[in-house]
Amino acid sequence: MVWAGVIFLIMWPLYCSSPKIMAGAVVRHYLTTCFMDSETTKCKISYALHSHTRSLPLFHNKYETRRVVALMNGCEGDPKLPIGSIETRTLTAVPSPSKAMERLDVAIRDLKCNTPPLTSGILRLQVPIEEQIEAIEWLHAQHDNLPRCFFSGRRSRANGNGSNLLMDIGNGNGDTSFTHNLVGAAGVGSAVFFQQLHPFSYHDWRSIKRFLSAKCPLIRAYGAIRFDATANISPEWKAFGSFYFMVPQVEFDELEGSSMLAITIAWDNALSWTWDEAIHSLETTMQQIASVVVKLKKEASGEPILSKTHVPNKTHWDLAVKKALQEINTSSSQLVKVVLARSSRILTATNIDPIASLACLQVEGEDAYQFCLQPPNGPAFVGNTPERLFHRKWLSISSEALAATRARGESSDLDLQLEHDLLSSPKDHLEFTVVRENIQNKLESVCDRVVVEPKKTVRKLRRIQHLYAQLSGNLRREDDEFEILSSLHPTPAVCGLPKEAARLFISETEMFDRGMYAGPVGWFGGGESEFAVGIRSALVEKDSGALVYAGTGIVEGSNPSSEWDELELKTSQCTKLLQLEVPKQSKVENLEIIY
Repeated sequence: MVWAGVIFLIMWPLYCSSPKIMAGAVVRHYLTTCFMDSETTKCKISYALHSHTRSLPLFHNKYETRRVVALMNGCEGDPKLPIGSIETRTLTAVPSPSKAMERLDVAIRDLKCNTPPLTSGILRLQVPIEEQIEAIEWLHAQHDNLPRCFFSGRRSRANGNGSNLLMDIGNGNGDTSFTHNLVGAAGVGSAVFFQQLHPFSYHDWRSIKRFLSAKCPLIRAYGAIRFDATANISPEWKAFGSFYFMVPQVEFDELEGSSMLAITIAWDNALSWTWDEAIHSLETTMQQIASVVVKLKKEASGEPILSKTHVPNKTHWDLAVKKALQEINTSSSQLVKVVLARSSRILTATNIDPIASLACLQVEGEDAYQFCLQPPNGPAFVGNTPERLFHRKWLSISSEALAATRARGESSDLDLQLEHDLLSSPKDHLEFTVVRENIQNKLESVCDRVVVEPKKTVRKLRRIQHLYAQLSGNLRREDDEFEILSSLHPTPAVCGLPKEAARLFISETEMFDRGMYAGPVGWFGGGESEFAVGIRSALVEKDSGALVYAGTGIVEGSNPSSEWDELELKTSQCTKLLQLEVPKQSKVENLEIIY
């Protein structure tokens, strides 16, 4: 320790004279010397990569004053060069999150003593926890100044209209004795992120897949893509870019009957992000991780909404719908359907807690995906969407058609009456058929055979019900995953038909930036990927309330007032979400604490 202090004092003048060269090296050397541990561990070694020099631009947001630490943007790399090592190691199980933190702290000290002779790689260390703890509750206990993500798949439904999307996972080391179903995952910090201002491309997809392997199923990149990457990005969406994905540095996985805490280290010398820098960044993140998890009380706090402002307002909405109907009914127009959306600015008396609010929606969201994505210094994009874009496992792929809407009835008789009205409505049948046939055509372009079953039924959610069909097929090759993502998005359910004509109409008519609303949101894995459609969602900003988004399909026979009522129905769950904030004192008082 004394020698470490002497070295620091000798190097300090050099740092002052040339901070760009010396700052990171001095601080990292000093911290490495102070935290050196005598314990060692063996590393599995794969092949090394050739290195070439490349600069890494700093990620920043000019609308924020907080400093952002340089991280590794995987999109800056060469996707043709394979990563040197992709590995998952499972440590022995522990009874609690705090014990898992202790186990991982020791493991990090061991890793510092055993720098791998590789120029690039990604390593996940995971500790099973002998208790099922909700991932959303772990995330709620963490600092909100770190990038964070959350994703939970849909649960099984009693009505049989959908499949169980819980995923089978192994330990990544070939040990099949440790296999559980993944319920939800939460992450903070970024081992590697992927972001650009240009539209999501095949190059970007390959850059993400470069860090993933089917042998390590829980190394995944969570993120979202803009609805329209050709549109200008408004200030509230700047932090997301055209797309944003992250492999979390620290991840908490909720499994059926147990849990897991994991850390991930990613490095690539070609991106000016070395093993030492990756370890130091992870240590900084780990110092901010809370090991005490509080069980949330998922009930309303009675927080009043102070104001609600719609863009467009009712008058401009009526004009937009009439304009769309005029275009659809013009004989020379190709437009068959267009989905128009609304953005509602909601202000409450105190800042909205996006994680606590999302946790409350899980009570009524068993039939939906819950998600949260928050890049550095950015707002949180949260949602509770019922709509799957696609789910791929190996070459098997499935998608859904979801369109047309009715409220749920207050009684079983009224509910059946509304269901019958939905099934027999010519206008709703047209809207739904357009969506189903378009998705089927897209799947048939990359699949050998596509099955549609059921072809048309009603899917009932807690507040609303939709016409629904499920489609499945087998991809001809894995690279078709990018093709199906780019062709399915945006679906007629959130854009219209034909796609380009509808997109142009939306860009000319809507007076706000959709951002990631109605875009793909989910994750890429090695042998499996899953994306939902980012509807029933909101953008939550500190001191700015929330922007709540909803849309409705306009086809021949649509009525402006009825479509406005449908917007109100769809935003009601997000309005409830914002009013279900848990008071700060209730996070600890009268609640169960999990250590």
